[in-house]
This record gives sequence, C-alpha cells and structure tokens, in this order.
Amino acid sequence: MKLTYPICCGVDVHKTFLVATVITSSYEAPKYKQKRFSIHYNQLLLFRQWLIDNNCRDICMESTGKYWIPVWNVLEDSFHVVIANPKWVSAVKGNKDDKKDSKWIGDLFRMGLVPSSYIPEKDIRILREFTRYRSKLVSMRSSEKNRFQNAFTVCNLTLDAVVSDMFGKSATDIENYLLSTDTFDTDRCISLLRGSLKKKSSDVVEAVSGFNMTAEQKERVRIIQGHFADIDRRIAQIDGVIANLTVGYEGAIALLCTVPGIDRRLAITIISEIGTDMSQFGSSKRLCRWAGLTPGRNESAGKKKSVKISRAGVYLKPALVEAAHAAVKSTEKQPYFRNKYERIMKRRGKKRAIIAVARMMLTAIFAMFKTGEVFNPCDLQKFDMPEELKKKQTVSQAKDAIKLLVSLGLISEGSISLDSLAS
Repeated sequence: MKLTYPICCGVDVHKTFLVATVITSSYEAPKYKQKRFSIHYNQLLLFRQWLIDNNCRDICMESTGKYWIPVWNVLEDSFHVVIANPKWVSAVKGNKDDKKDSKWIGDLFRMGLVPSSYIPEKDIRILREFTRYRSKLVSMRSSEKNRFQNAFTVCNLTLDAVVSDMFGKSATDIENYLLSTDTFDTDRCISLLRGSLKKKSSDVVEAVSGFNMTAEQKERVRIIQGHFADIDRRIAQIDGVIANLTVGYEGAIALLCTVPGIDRRLAITIISEIGTDMSQFGSSKRLCRWAGLTPGRNESAGKKKSVKISRAGVYLKPALVEAAHAAVKSTEKQPYFRNKYERIMKRRGKKRAIIAVARMMLTAIFAMFKTGEVFNPCDLQKFDMPEELKKKQTVSQAKDAIKLLVSLGLISEGSISLDSLAS
C-alpha cells in the first residue's frame, strides 16, 4: 500500500476527553507520539498548538455522536480534517483501548484507507440544523394529531368515520363544542356544519350521540390542543429563520424547483443536506450511495445475499421519496417520472420503483448543480413529445425500415404504402 500522509494524527474522541496520536513515517518503523487532552476549549487550543509544533496538518477522527464537532470547530480553518464513519475505523474487539484506538485510526489514515465523510460549510450546517429541527417538529405535530383523535375515539366519538379531516373547520367546531358543554344539543351540533358536510348531518349526529368524556379527559385534550398550537407557532418561527438563511441560495432553490415533484420546502431541505458544491462527492453514483439510495452489493462464494438499500440519508432520503411520490402522480404536465415509474413498477414493484425514481432525481440534481442547467434530461423527448412530432418520427422510422427490406431484396419497391400511417 502507498503511504498517503507521511505525518498525520489519529484522534479518538470521547465526551470529556480525546486521545491523539501523531504518526511520523520514516524509512524505518513509524514514530508515534501520544497525548491526552480535555474536551474543554482551552485544552482544544493546546491540542491545536501541539499539532502545529509536530508539523501535523492531516487529522482523522471517528464521528462519535456530536463529540467530534467541538474539535472540528477548532481545527477546521487551518487543518485537513477527515471525519471517519465508525465502521471504517473500528478496531477488533477484545484488543482495544483509547490509546490503541487512536493509534489504529492514525495507521489506517496514513495509508489512505479511511474514506472521508461529507461535512458541508458552516452556513449549510446551520441551515441543516433548522431544517432537521423543523422535520422533528412536523413529526411531533403528527403524533399530537393522532393523540388528539385517539382521545375522542376512546370516548365513543366516531366522527372520524364520517368526516374526511378531523381538523377541518366543521369537525373542529364540533369538538370544541363538546369540550365546552356537558349536554349534547342536536340542533346546535347541526348548525356548526359547513359546506358538503351538511348533507351528512344525520350521520354526524349519530357519530356524536354516544360521546361521553369526563372533566379530566377534557383537560387532557385541551393540553394536547395547546401543545399542538405551540408546535404550529414554533414551525412558523423556524420558517422565518430559514427564509433569512436561504437568501443567498435563491438561484439554487429556483433551479431545483424545475424538477417535477420538488417545491421550495423540499428544495431547501435538499440544499441543507448536500449543499451546492458537488465536488465534495466526485460523482453522482457516490452521492446516491451516500444518500442511501443505491442497492447493496453483498455477494460471497457466488451467492448473492441481501441487496437492500442502506439506512443512510436519514433526512435526505425521505425528502427525495416524498418528491418522487409527487412526481409520479403528475400525468399531464410532467409525465417523465410517471412513465419511468410505471416501467420499473411492472418488474420490481412499487417500493423499489419509487426508490429508483428518487435516485434518478438525485442524479439529475447532481448534474444540475454541476452544470447550472435546468432540469432537461436527454431522454425527455421520449416521454414529453408532441403528438405531431411522434407521428413524424414514426413515419421516418417506417421509411427507413422499408428501405432496408428493399435493399435486402425481401420486398419490392412500392409494395408498401405509408399513406394510412402518415394520416
């Protein structure tokens, strides 16, 4: 193996301390220097100076939780720092401790055996913190919705079997009315109905008539309502911050919005996860593999084992899958991904087809950020071609086929007419 980094450092990071090993390669055996530092800021500055004193500018450390981030913040500006996935640098069990782990990481790194994880620039990392927090709040809001609906279900309210949305205007008015009174008035309930739900007044009354909720249960529902409203306010607050953080990325957002199925929110999520500089990934295949959208490669002794996609891309993959679902539903305006989806679905099933479409979208995004061009795949005309042009191409292909048959002597010239096809 070729020596990649003559002088490097392997760092084993923990919550309260780190162990660093500087390796200096020579014609003889490599020389090791080890030292332990606290994770506090002043100690990290001493660690930084220690690296400078040893003429070490290449550092590798394992991505242990969030503990590596303070070290990264101190070294980011002046050093080449590689954050390694734990599965690439884990030592053999039974023969490891902090010092051995640090030395092992350094030995692998100096020979170029540790692939680097993608760490975006600071403004993208800040944007990522907000988009990920927003997704957590949206998930929490969905949980509160389910909790709210279940609180009524256990009290014999079967309104969800009648209305399409338990959080619509009519349903919300009825629920608030039931929470504010101990007696049920049929006429009052019917007067709260709006629009098409008025036609189902008898079904609504039947669904509500058996309702029975204690004062304590009502108080619990009010607490859930308050939490739900607070989550909505926090999401709106985060949206305002995200709008300020994305001022410099309006061009990239507009570019992504040209892809079918991607709106502004999904575009911001994608940018927060992969940034706009594709040189970090090198190729679209590596980007798709990093996002967890590429089938696994697991074969031994001629036997293929599981080829499932990995669990990578915890936030990026759901966003692309959501965009893929939206894209394949578009049949008139943008049939491109819909046709791709249907062709794959027949052979591989719906779930694999959606993942394949998500991978196509990410591949297109990589090319768009690389070239600055809007979404315009080379085979788009096959799926989004005017009918007149389709007929012209069909006639042209038929003429070429007839010329080939005539040249081979299989038919005589003029024996086949294309008038019916051209019309």
